[in-house]
Amino acid sequence: MRGTDEASGSLFSYVDLEERIPLRHPLRKIRQVVNDALASLDAEFAALYTDFGRPSIAPERLIRAGLIQILFSVRSERQLMEQMQYNLLFRWFVGLGIDDPAWVPTVFTKNRDRLLTTEMSRKVMAAILAHREVAPLLSDDHFSVDGTLVKAWASMKSFQPKAGDTPPDNDPGSPPGPDCPAKDQPQITETDPMSRPSRWNRNAEVDFKGEKRSNATHASTTDPDARLYRKSPGTGAILCFIGHALMENRSGLIVQGDLTQADGHAERRAALDMIHRHSPGSTRQLTLGADKGFDAAEFVADLRQACVTPHVAQKSRYSAIDGRTTRHEGYALSIKHRKRIEEAFGWAKTVGGMTQTVYRGVERVRARFILTMAANNLARLPRLLAA
Repeated sequence: MRGTDEASGSLFSYVDLEERIPLRHPLRKIRQVVNDALASLDAEFAALYTDFGRPSIAPERLIRAGLIQILFSVRSERQLMEQMQYNLLFRWFVGLGIDDPAWVPTVFTKNRDRLLTTEMSRKVMAAILAHREVAPLLSDDHFSVDGTLVKAWASMKSFQPKAGDTPPDNDPGSPPGPDCPAKDQPQITETDPMSRPSRWNRNAEVDFKGEKRSNATHASTTDPDARLYRKSPGTGAILCFIGHALMENRSGLIVQGDLTQADGHAERRAALDMIHRHSPGSTRQLTLGADKGFDAAEFVADLRQACVTPHVAQKSRYSAIDGRTTRHEGYALSIKHRKRIEEAFGWAKTVGGMTQTVYRGVERVRARFILTMAANNLARLPRLLAA
């Protein structure tokens, strides 16, 4: 018998959101780990808020919303709030009931700014890694480090001379300023007919060929923290930051994340900071795998002084790594496993949206990058725990 196609909406719903999510859905295990981690940060959240005033969005829901935005590649908070209206999976993960209204995008971003800090992002990552089911997956002795470029939310046309330098006479990328000479502005009297104002093209074509620009003389007017940098020869320089990650070699999980301004020594400085932050004052003999960009005599000496064996890929000439390190079997294993850190960077850029950040300022971009690394760990947990 053929069924009828009648659109008769029900006035009441008696099905819980929990029953609408498949029992074997990978988000169930992720949500359990996230809820336990956020529960351990209750005292940290309480210190951020006062005991009076209008209630804000719960910080636990803000962080869950940020994680679901990264996991499902939602490109903006406005689109996230739109999906919150109808996506029951998102509502269940964040903690909204089926009848609860979704937040206004501007209200959500205003509340989110309180938690978009480096300290809070690191605490969230640490709480996830300290979970009773996640901690046994981590290695305490063997790590790998690397860095990747994160394109800034600024165009090359915003890379203008600094205030102390003389700007070009005819800059087609900017409108005339308020201090233009009076002789360049036509005098209009009451008897003259009103003329149509000439439109200044704010996105005019600019030819940068032959113009010398550097971070010493130029800065971006959109994001002053961004730096002009290229990581490898043969590639064009871009306005960017450098994101850093410290990975443990057993399961390939990221245990530390950081983001700094781009320069030639940023990766080595960040590597030392992350290994000291993760294992402060450690007396165990740790190992740290890295690519040839870390093969510098000063960096290798600093690692040895910190009781860390530098398993760094050797340069063809003038390498700081000698036979006392390469002769051991563990060196070859570290060189093999260190390449897995590229998987985290690839996931962060393709799924997590970190190819080009939509935030400005090194502090905000750093906090988002660390949260993306934490989301990468969560995305891998269901497979690791099922193995």
